[in-house]
Amino acid sequence: MRILGIESSCDDTAAAVVEDGSRILSSVVSSQFATHAKYGGVVPELASREHLRAIVPVVRLALHEASTRLEDLSAIAVTQGPGLAGSLLVGMTYAKALAFVQGLPLIAVNHIEGHIHAVVSQNPVEFPALALVVSGGHTHLYEVREGFVYRLLGKTRDDAAGEAFDKVGRLLGLGFPGGPVIDALAQHGDPRGVRFTFAKMKGNTLDFSFSGLKTGVLRWVEAHDMADEIEVRRALLKDHPRPTVEQWLHVTPRATLDLVASFQSTVIEELLRRALKSADEIDARSLVISGGVACNTGLRAAAKSARLPCPVFFPEPGLSTDNAAMIAAAAFPKFERGEFADASLRAHANLALA
Repeated sequence: MRILGIESSCDDTAAAVVEDGSRILSSVVSSQFATHAKYGGVVPELASREHLRAIVPVVRLALHEASTRLEDLSAIAVTQGPGLAGSLLVGMTYAKALAFVQGLPLIAVNHIEGHIHAVVSQNPVEFPALALVVSGGHTHLYEVREGFVYRLLGKTRDDAAGEAFDKVGRLLGLGFPGGPVIDALAQHGDPRGVRFTFAKMKGNTLDFSFSGLKTGVLRWVEAHDMADEIEVRRALLKDHPRPTVEQWLHVTPRATLDLVASFQSTVIEELLRRALKSADEIDARSLVISGGVACNTGLRAAAKSARLPCPVFFPEPGLSTDNAAMIAAAAFPKFERGEFADASLRAHANLALA
């Protein structure tokens, strides 16, 4: 059973063919990094235009690499949301057209559920499982029960963790996206060099909040007169759109490296502290950590060394960031249950999983 997955929720145009819910025959991703980097973030209108340019060749390449014809497919799966409305519409419209022309079932997939299946489809995850989905747009904790029944346990009240990484990266002149650069530089700083504090969370103590941490970094920058240093790094970016770690280190003093390491360490501590509490509350037998921030080497190392009450599973790096293989994998159990969409399917920018 082969399912073509299509993903276009943000700034990556992706298509993949997955067999029987787990065997990835192809996975193609067209990045818009060059389009958005100079703006310091994703520009929704530009993202939609880039999806329009890329969607047809990306799908064709995914089919070619999988040695699969449209006639060989069992279904077509597409991200319905959450995401940028215009971006979602491109992928959904194309998927609906393909499904109609080929007479194939159409399956709508929640983007967050896709991130969970990026791990579940490739690992021996036992249920009930705790899923921590952490990316540029999401920081959510879910209880996942047999049959993929979800219950939301906690979520961010402001910035997502990946969003906080990107905003701090821009603040320090590290460009966009900031997460990978911060991760690389944090390995050269002291994670205890700068102390950050959090206000006590009221209400649901499993919720996250990273806006205060971001403000703490801003206050530190203001107190240490870093304007000239930041301009030097911005000048480096103009000459080298993707500087090497060595180039970053050459223009980043030790004090700033300590700041970066302390910021990353604090984010990781907050993520794992709530994950540990949630795992205990639901008596989880597995912990799934997925989403773009799951690529963070500090998070991976900390999770594997922490005293967690159950095994922890991460996606492969290529399945951590947005991709269509996870969408096709998430569609497989829906296919088996006969959960199909029709031509009235609409994009839902704020689609909830539970």
